[in-house]
Amino acid sequence: MNRASQLYEEEEYFVSDLLLCSDAMYAGLGVLRPHLPKVDDEQKINAVIGVVESDTHDIGKNLVRIMMETAGFEMHDLGRDVPIESFISKVKETNAKLVCLSTLMTTTMPNMERVINRLKEEGMRDNVVVMIGGGPLSPAYAQKIGACAYSSNAIEAVKVAKELLKAKATA
Repeated sequence: MNRASQLYEEEEYFVSDLLLCSDAMYAGLGVLRPHLPKVDDEQKINAVIGVVESDTHDIGKNLVRIMMETAGFEMHDLGRDVPIESFISKVKETNAKLVCLSTLMTTTMPNMERVINRLKEEGMRDNVVVMIGGGPLSPAYAQKIGACAYSSNAIEAVKVAKELLKAKATA
């Protein structure tokens, strides 16, 4: 999928090609999942993931979710076009330590900051690592809105999440 994403950026692949690759990846993961190493449920870190309100693009979010699950995270996938309050209630319900926000549209980027602000209002912001991802985003935008990090791909997202959570646990 990383190669397919690169080919898409290079205008060698179209959205339909990404969807075909995504379908193939999901089918392959269905075969492989029973053979992946099991992580003790007590060791799993609860995480909430979703595409912010008014955006329905979820291929990137789905890739991150799958990679996080295979790395041992307990992912609570809210889907796409997720209202701000749904993120807040799911973090409360699951006692999540990680929140992953995604968008592919510049018009919905402010909803990420709204989620972060609601976490602050609820007194939960200091208890969670917030990561953002999606095409129009950048590390500078993550910093601007108060997110802990930006990740450009699913593999990097797992690495960054683990590093941030480890640093938070030792702080």
